[in-house]
Amino acid sequence: MTGVAFGLLFATVLVQVFARTFLPDSPVWTEELTRQCLLYMAAFGVGLSYRNGELVNVELVTDILPAPIQKTLLFLSAIFTTVFAGLLIMPAWQFVSIGKWQTSPALGVRMDLVHASVFVLLTLLSLFALLRVVRMLAGASDGKPEGQSGELP
Repeated sequence: MTGVAFGLLFATVLVQVFARTFLPDSPVWTEELTRQCLLYMAAFGVGLSYRNGELVNVELVTDILPAPIQKTLLFLSAIFTTVFAGLLIMPAWQFVSIGKWQTSPALGVRMDLVHASVFVLLTLLSLFALLRVVRMLAGASDGKPEGQSGELP
């Protein structure tokens, strides 16, 4: 789904650039659709980003600590992430519900479809954080991100 959102975003930006360059007027809906695609890219990508360690992390302190303390801190971090994201799921659903009475100005899309991206993001984040907690409790993980895409030296 992240790839679909990115493809749509790419096509929308191409339409905007083409229209600004070669046409007298550019379509007003492209900026709005671009924002909505960005929201869904973040929403669908957050779980895998959490799993792979590609979200913003401050590892400076934990990396210098002994392994048992690192594991404890990573476990607590996963629990806090699960709880915090989980607590925000119901308010996010209320936010989605408010949007059913609104439409976006340029596209006329119901805003609950746009607001649902926040609900999806929090649900996936809490799910992947909970999976990390479960894997750590089962001894299948040390809490460090899995399958990092490669960091710069």
